[in-house]
Amino acid sequence: MSGVGGMVRPVTGADMGIRGLREIILCMDQDGKVGLRVTTIDNGVFIKLVQANSPAALAGLRFGDQVLQINGKNWASWSVDMVHKALKAAAETHIELVVRDRPFQRTVTMHKDSSGLVGFNLEEGGKISSLVKDASAARNGLLTDHYLCEINGQNVVGLENSQIKDIANTSPTAMTITIMPKFIYEHLILTGSTGLLQSAMDQCVPAV
Repeated sequence: MSGVGGMVRPVTGADMGIRGLREIILCMDQDGKVGLRVTTIDNGVFIKLVQANSPAALAGLRFGDQVLQINGKNWASWSVDMVHKALKAAAETHIELVVRDRPFQRTVTMHKDSSGLVGFNLEEGGKISSLVKDASAARNGLLTDHYLCEINGQNVVGLENSQIKDIANTSPTAMTITIMPKFIYEHLILTGSTGLLQSAMDQCVPAV
């Protein structure tokens, strides 16, 4: 199957039968890259950047996913350098990953009031700073000191607050957001390049 920019479109495998785990088969692009960057947290390997229009993006990988295996080898306790070497050494047309979907994130569904608001405030960078008493956000268990990662499935990591608010304003009345605790989010962000995050992060709604 052909993909974006002449790349071979990666194939996303089926659910492995264990909640939250996916097997993904992807290939490298014409430059020999898959389009993701990782970091380590507590001996686990986590995705901190998925480049737009890359094999990783087309396969549905997301910021905050945990990668457990590559080609049958467990990644637990691997360093970032070991991960990069394993990816470079993999076959260009067939790389098998086992991924746990965003284990540190949680999803909250809220409903807009008559003014089009759900009742939370953001600091710059997308951090939830406060909740409006008795509004939908508070009633449905939204938490402060968490960062906003997705709105209705669209990745908003790396966007300016004005862009995030525009997406929220055009959302349907029922709005589902995905959030991540501050200490995890900031670890992922601070180990990468802010400029690269803003310019390269995939912002599409993945079809998975």
